[in-house]
Amino acid sequence: MTDLTRHREDRIAALQYDYASREKHFIECCNLCGSRLWTILTHRDRYGFPAQTVCCECCGLVMLNPRMTAEGYREFYSSVYRPLVSAYYGRIIDAQTIQREQQAYAEEMEHFLAPFLPKRRERTFLDIGGSTGVVAAHFSRRFHLHGTIIDPAPDEIAEAKALGIETIEGFIENWNPQGRLFDVIGMFQTIDHLLDVMATLSKARSLLASDGLLIADIVDFRAAYLKSGNIEQATKIDHPYYLVEETAEAFFARAGFKPVRRAYSDDHHLVAWICRPCEPRNDALPPDGFATSLRREVRFVQNAPLGLRRDGK
Repeated sequence: MTDLTRHREDRIAALQYDYASREKHFIECCNLCGSRLWTILTHRDRYGFPAQTVCCECCGLVMLNPRMTAEGYREFYSSVYRPLVSAYYGRIIDAQTIQREQQAYAEEMEHFLAPFLPKRRERTFLDIGGSTGVVAAHFSRRFHLHGTIIDPAPDEIAEAKALGIETIEGFIENWNPQGRLFDVIGMFQTIDHLLDVMATLSKARSLLASDGLLIADIVDFRAAYLKSGNIEQATKIDHPYYLVEETAEAFFARAGFKPVRRAYSDDHHLVAWICRPCEPRNDALPPDGFATSLRREVRFVQNAPLGLRRDGK
């Protein structure tokens, strides 16, 4: 164990967050294909918590299972999430310090989206999981949008309010839009945090104007474990889901979105899409054999010869 790892473990332990005692429930059916066949991939996450990840044997969707309840995650995001991430990295990451990174991210996403938003009539923009509102504020200025964010973290909602962004505190799944439609919907580094990807994407589809755009990205699970050489380091309790390009695009198709542009982030961890609404394809799945190939790749990384592994185990 290196000094960095030891100090990290000490910082995380000092938070006294007892994940093991939190109420959890087992998810019977795959959120993408409905299968009940699971392969257990890991037993602990990067923080050292006893968090189990599983892979659907039918479609290859990876998720935490069992996982905390919605109430457990509500408590987690209100008081634990940012201190835990701070302890992991050894620096303060909170609603104030995160804004510089969010501004850089907003500028990267601006260049991605710009060709699809020529100047014309004023548009409405909904940022699902919009955090401090930095991205929504930047898009509002750059593209003449009226921005709205929805997020469950009160500290981050307060920062967004200070920027003059319309805010909704809570989860998109529980929000009643009362007939509102949006011309652009963003889900930036949000899908991985959802408790029900299919339901949330379907709701986003119902909120999108007929000529609207969805811009969404994922933390690519495959990129994360290939870069670290360690499957456990690619998992964490704050991400109930672990998508790759194949599972993400199957979700989009089922919810009624057609990708029209894709981009890999500058740090190579994220994959982003711009999508237009289309008719849902209820039978959409990753390519045949994908689930098997993903599991084989995971096993290779887990059991690679010592000289190829980065964790030294």
